Formats: sequence, C-alpha cells, structure tokens
Amino acid sequence: MRNIIRILTAAIIVLVTTTARAQSSGHDGHSHSGHSKNQNLVKSRAWSLTEPLGLREPATIDTLLYNYWQKSVPSEVSDAWASTGNLGAEGIDMIFSGRSMMSDFFFRDALEPWLLDFKKMRFYNTAQPMTLLSYNTSMGKESNQDRLKAIFSGNINARAQVGANVDYLYSKGAYANQAVKDLTWGFNGSYLGDRYEFQGFYNHYNMLNKENGGITDPLYITDPAELQGGISEIDPKSIPTNLNSASSRIKGEELWLNHRYKVGYWEETRDSVYTDSVVSRTYIPVTSFIHTLHYKGTDHNFKNKRPDEALDFFENTYLDPDITDDNTSYWSLSNTLGVSMLEGFHRLAKFGLAAYATYEFRKFRQTTDTLDRSLYGDLTPLPADVPGKGSQSLLWVGGQLTKQRGSILTYSADARFGLLGAAAGDLKLEGRVSTHFHLPVTDTLTVTAYGEFRNEHAPYLMNHYRSNHFVWENDFGKQRRVGFGGELHIGGWDTHLRVGVTNLQNYIYFAPDFMPRQYSGSIQVFSAALRQGLHVGILHWDNRINYQASSNQDVLPLPALAVNTNLYILFRFHTLTVQLGADCDYYTRYRSMLYQPATMSFAVQDKSNAVLVGNYPFCNVYANMKLKKARFYVLVSHVNQGLFGGRDYFAMPLYPMNGRRFQFGVSVDFAN
Repeated sequence: MRNIIRILTAAIIVLVTTTARAQSSGHDGHSHSGHSKNQNLVKSRAWSLTEPLGLREPATIDTLLYNYWQKSVPSEVSDAWASTGNLGAEGIDMIFSGRSMMSDFFFRDALEPWLLDFKKMRFYNTAQPMTLLSYNTSMGKESNQDRLKAIFSGNINARAQVGANVDYLYSKGAYANQAVKDLTWGFNGSYLGDRYEFQGFYNHYNMLNKENGGITDPLYITDPAELQGGISEIDPKSIPTNLNSASSRIKGEELWLNHRYKVGYWEETRDSVYTDSVVSRTYIPVTSFIHTLHYKGTDHNFKNKRPDEALDFFENTYLDPDITDDNTSYWSLSNTLGVSMLEGFHRLAKFGLAAYATYEFRKFRQTTDTLDRSLYGDLTPLPADVPGKGSQSLLWVGGQLTKQRGSILTYSADARFGLLGAAAGDLKLEGRVSTHFHLPVTDTLTVTAYGEFRNEHAPYLMNHYRSNHFVWENDFGKQRRVGFGGELHIGGWDTHLRVGVTNLQNYIYFAPDFMPRQYSGSIQVFSAALRQGLHVGILHWDNRINYQASSNQDVLPLPALAVNTNLYILFRFHTLTVQLGADCDYYTRYRSMLYQPATMSFAVQDKSNAVLVGNYPFCNVYANMKLKKARFYVLVSHVNQGLFGGRDYFAMPLYPMNGRRFQFGVSVDFAN
C-alpha cells in the first residue's frame, strides 16, 4: 500500500508541476482556418458523451462545495443502497429508476459506482491547466479508510486538450475480512477542429475485494448481550464471518476512440463600408462522417482457500473440492460508422439527423474443468455441458434525430435494430423532449417527457456459465421493457419532480438459490421522486423523497419509500464558505436482496423465511467548508448509532452498515 501511495503521490506532483509551469508560461490560442491569431481559450467547460456517435452534452466540473463529504460514506451512493457495507464494495441500487440494466459481464455491475466508464467520463476545456486533487480518510487503525483521487486536464491550444485521472481507494472495512483495494487510472484527449474532431479515452481498473459472506449471526449487531453472556459491547472486527479466506477481483480496461470529419462551406464577413475586405471567415459544417471504436475487456476471479468453509457456505461443488479459483473473462470490440446532417448549418435546419451501423464481436472464456472425477466420489456431477469458450458476432443499424440547440425546445430520439447473431430481432427505441419557459416568479420552468421500448437478447453469461459452485445452461428469450414518464423542474423554487411507469417482461433475475431465472409474466413498476430545496436566510433544508411500487415483490423487491433529508446552515466568513448540518437516509422495511460472493450477484429471498431490512435512519453530522480553491470537511457518519433508531442497521441480511466513525477530507483545485 505504501509503495502504491508513493507512486501516486509522485505522479500527482508531476501533474501539479506541469500545471504550474503551463500556467506561468501562458497559453495563447493559435490561428485556425482564418480565425484571429489573438484567439484565446474559451471559458472553462466540461462535457460528457452519448453513444454511439459521440454527441457532446454539457457537464459540470466537480468543484462545488455542497455535500462534498457524501462521497466518503457508502450508504450515500443511493437513497436506498443495498451493499456489503464497505466503501468501494459491492452493492445494488434499490431505487429502480437509478438502476442500470444488466450488462454483458454481470460481475462488474456490483462495482459500477466505483468504476470510471463511458457514462461517467468527462472532458474538460480549460483556460488554464486544471488539477483536482482530493484525499479522504477516516480514523481507526484496524478500520481506516483512505481514498486518493486526482484529475488533470490541460489545453494544448484552444482546440486540443489532454487529460489524466487516477483513483486509489483502500478501506479495511468496519468488519472482519471486508477490505477493499481499488485502483483506477486513465488518459483522455480531444481535438475539436473546424473539419476534424477527435475524442477518446483509455481507462484501466483493478478492484480487489475480500469476501466475508456476511457475519454468522445478526444478533452480534441487534443483541450482542444474548451471545456474550450479558456483555453488550463488541468490537466489530471480532464478529465472526462466514468466509475468512475468500476474495473477488475485477480487472479490466476500456478504450473509446471517436473520429468525426465535417464537410461544409466557409461563410465570410466583409467590411463593405471601406475596403470590402474579408474581416473573418467561419466554417459552417453541413455533414459529418463518424467512426467510433469501443473496446472493453474484463476478468473476474473468485478465490476461496478454505474448503471446510465452502462445504457449509455453498450448496454445490463441481470442479475442485480443495480450492476455488474461478476465472471468467470477456472482451468486446465494436466499430460504428455513421453519417449525419448537422443541426444549425442553415436557418431551416432545425435538427440533426444521423444514420449508423455497429458491428460488435464478443469473446468469453470460463473456468476450465480439468479434474479427474474418479478420484472424488462425493463431488457434485456437472448438471450441464457448458462450453469453456464462447463468442458472439452482432450487427445493428440505427438512426438518431436530435435538437440540442434552442432555448424553448430540445429533443432526441434514437432507434436501433439488430440484424445479426444474438442481436437479430433486437429493437431499441428511446426518445426525450424538453421545453423551457421563463416565468416571472419561478425564474425557469422545464418540462421533460421521455419514453423507451426495448426488446433485447439475454446476456451470454445468463445462458452459459460454469464455475466451481455454480453451473447453468439456459435458453432465455429476449427481455422486453417499456417505460415512459415526465419530469418537471422549477428553477426558482428548487423543485424537481419525476414520475415514471415501466413494464418488464421476460425479466431476468437471481432466485433464492442464486441461479438465474426468467419471469415470463409482466412486472409493472411505478416510481415518483421529488427533490425539493427550501431556505430562509442561512438556513437550508434539502429533501429527496422517492416512492415506488413493484407489482411483483417476489421477483423485483423494492422499498416503497426512501427519503433523504439534509438540514444545514450556509454562510460566509470573509473568504471562507461554511456548510454545517445533519443528513439522514431512511427507507421503509422490505424484503431485501441476498448477496452471493462467488458470482458477485444479488438474489431475491424466499418469502417463506425472508429477512426484512430498513426502517432505520442512517444519520451524519458534518462541517463542510471552502476556502478559495480548497474544499475540506469533518464528518461523523452514523452518528445516531446506539442513540436512536434501534440497532437493526443492516443493508442486507448478514451485512450490517458501518458503525459510527470520524472522517475528514480535503480537495484542492490547482487551477488559478
């Protein structure tokens, strides 16, 4: 760990030194295609990307003061976060509208909040080089939690930028055999010229999580005196766990390269009063030709060195009774070719229109079966002949209709049809439209409607999977999903309301035996979420209220109500901005998910003996401050432990949330 921190610190020093040198030398823009030689960099901005053609959408730079501390508390990932408890550990969002669909490599879904992937990538165009450096930690020698994170971006000129990022998280966890060691790093760059544009990134991640299988008895949390002969105090690290020598590792990389060549014409502005000379020339793109390359590769490894524990914890053992060393790998390479007519090249061109085709090849490799079964009489026979290797060739064609400009109406629509391989017959339709109004009292009113229809093939690994403790061979059909809803945002009132309805058919889930199942019936989910901020003077009260209803709690269990409330005062003292407050999460009791370490999956419970979780407030008190370019906080998380709310603070059965702990952190923006 020390060596890794030294390496990261050295890398950050290099970045900061580079930033300082660049700032001292200055960065004037260069002339491009007739632009002025005195052209300067545009105001600092950030953007994210949309698939598959790389359209840009505005994003924010993470320098805000408010609630900076929340990133160091595991339960703050979502208003209802079911997890194994540690920061950086596996979890699943129990707010249905915030949950992503199952990916092609389902293992990594459990670590999605801690991975930097396409959806979270940000590109920056800054007037001066930018380095954002943050460090968060908690007290406790045996349960300390450290996270070091750095983001760098610098412009070569007004059009080109390069960036880098690193995120190192090491947390021993509040309970035994729960440590997490995660490292992600990557590079990115962009060039936005008149004719040619490039956007690309490379990210690498290595996530190592110890798996304890949960504590052996919930009474260690709810009533330790019953197990300890009247002694009510217990060291969380001394609570026995079901697994003591098991771990999961997710290691992978992602490469995304997007090229766009624009064809158009020059528009000249002339000084007709004096010399009729050309004052400026502006390139007006009409059509663009696009190529996107996307590579993803991921390996999953589950190890357990204690066969005696495996016999008690796992129902079946198929490949090796002495040691579990499961290895599953996946990689995919896709190429997208597209052509688009650009929005705004003419006063009548009010929208953009694009057509594209995507070809993707996927390769899977699974744990090999090399055991001589004649030597083991009590080994469970393999229930199916699952291939050790597999591949898929898939082809889609699609089109996009977008309107990104305009103060009154914006919209986007995307249609994609599958033509080849498992994707044949796939259909995905998505649409979104927003309208904006300026009102004298509420400042801005934005109304958005959205809808989607999906009929898509099941992931390969849901049909074919082999490991030491789980083997399945299925023939799942296409999953269907229909959803629609609307959003209302009133800027002046700090009000955001979202209402939606989703219908699922042929939904794939994990049953109580941790085997995948497909429910052929329909499941309806209704969700409504209100985000409301109130303030009087320096007193602020922010609330998030989520209501949701699942028509089938046996297959898709959800808490009915989840609430986050944050009461704080916000004031300035000279150049210091201070946010002092208390924050609480609460969700109603429900039949929670079960976690399976061997497959990093979450399964529903058998309702006949289900364990309920929820109906417990998780509260924090904090002091959050900002002084010029530095943000810092002090925090006591789970401050109510043992004070109010009871003792049943489980995120899932046998997986308690962290107890009370003191934490602090600092983040510095080195851009001037």
